[in-house]
Amino acid sequence: KGGSVLCARPDVKYAFIKEQSQHHRKPLLFQVMNVSSSGYYDWLSRPESMRSIENRQITARIHLFHRASRGTYGSPRIHKDLVESGTSVGVNRVATLMRTHGIQSKMARKFIITTDSKKTLSPAPDRLRQQFKVSGRNKAWVSDTTFIATREGWLYLAVILDLFSRRVIGWSMSDKNNTALVEGALIMAILRHGKSRGTIVHSDQGSTYASAAYQQLLATQGYLCSMSRKGECLDNAVAESFFGSLKTELADHEDYKNHAIKQSRVCLNTPKFFIISSDGIHTWTMSARKTTKENMPTTKTVRFIGGSSS
Repeated sequence: KGGSVLCARPDVKYAFIKEQSQHHRKPLLFQVMNVSSSGYYDWLSRPESMRSIENRQITARIHLFHRASRGTYGSPRIHKDLVESGTSVGVNRVATLMRTHGIQSKMARKFIITTDSKKTLSPAPDRLRQQFKVSGRNKAWVSDTTFIATREGWLYLAVILDLFSRRVIGWSMSDKNNTALVEGALIMAILRHGKSRGTIVHSDQGSTYASAAYQQLLATQGYLCSMSRKGECLDNAVAESFFGSLKTELADHEDYKNHAIKQSRVCLNTPKFFIISSDGIHTWTMSARKTTKENMPTTKTVRFIGGSSS
């Protein structure tokens, strides 16, 4: 914890020594921090500066927001929460205070490729062309698949998001990454939003999305298939970002014994809550200052469509 304090200003070192003196002997702390005992006691006898008082108050709020995020927020998002709660502070000051007090965000796990496009000989054109801002509902949907670790093995999750609302309108879970998985997510989206001919449904070039069954389902509904260019992950950035938040803020830092527990708990209890229920996946953003809810599910009964987890 004191690593970033070693190069800090003397008053920061003195504050650190005062905090740690409950757990360690002061002479040892003086030696480690490379400060004199006379300087420390001189600082201790002086009235606390306004800057120091502000730093202490801001640090307390940083701890509050960091705990509320389950340790997933770094300085940029902590700074945003502080400003929204009425605290006037710069992002660099927040970053410095977090380093000084050893407050760190959880790191995302190493990226692993899940897309198998070797069998996709004739991918659909990229109709979306990274146009992620649309004028209304059902103009364009994006879809993607990810995997989540459990002690029983991988659990796969496919989702479909409406680009206008940025809400998950269809989802499916299974222990197999197959066509039934992505079909399940698409079927849920169709059942919830009805037929909408001309809707662009974008995905990567994975074999599940290129399968005859999935393509036939799109065609019978009048949807326009769109696929990312090979190697261009930014073509599906919205779906990639959703999974990045989901896994970093929850899934990669939990130990699930089996698929059933994972399916009932994934997307629960995060600062940006991803709640899976019988009527879909919803977001529920909470901060220490306010709580906002959009389309919260009326029931917590979990239902699965597609794959073997139905």
